[in-house]
Amino acid sequence: MTTSANVTWHEGVVERAQRWESIGTRGATVWFTGLPASGKSTVAGAVEAELVRSGRAAYRLDGDNLRHGVCGDLGFTAADRDRNVRRTAEVARLFADAGLVALVSVVSPYAEARAFARDLHERDGLRFIEVYVNTPLSECQRRDPKGLYARAKAGDLKGFTGVDDPYEAPLDPDVELRGLDLAAAVERVLEALDGVGGGVGGP
Repeated sequence: MTTSANVTWHEGVVERAQRWESIGTRGATVWFTGLPASGKSTVAGAVEAELVRSGRAAYRLDGDNLRHGVCGDLGFTAADRDRNVRRTAEVARLFADAGLVALVSVVSPYAEARAFARDLHERDGLRFIEVYVNTPLSECQRRDPKGLYARAKAGDLKGFTGVDDPYEAPLDPDVELRGLDLAAAVERVLEALDGVGGGVGGP
């Protein structure tokens, strides 16, 4: 975890193992990354629904939703995007430590910030599963559900990932989703969460 000056971490009375045993589940973070409109939030939401349906505590931390509160003070400069990912990672770590499965859906375009998120969890003994929703840029631009690609191409939106700001694709994600329907994508993520493995789906 990151530290601040003049403060000391206050250890609780209840240990993680006790918390997890009390709710009958183990915490983890599943981190969905990919271009805007790649389908990250759709897959994360479907995974959340399946986990909750099966009785497992889970919560989706969506990038847009976080910018309505926790990250509402941040813009879209490279520095703010980096800060957004790091702040989100800290929140997800707390959720995972509490015993929930945190399902993070953020573009998180920079490899260094994603590495920070993983290291933050793994140093604390928490599982971190990176899911790369590998949808071609042309398909993301075709979907464009919020009209953001169109605005960026028209020059109304500067620094938009995939248009005039880079996306650094994961080189070795735990799970890569490519060319799968939603049900198959959910199954692949759940397999990784259960320790079966990840891999590349589709042609």
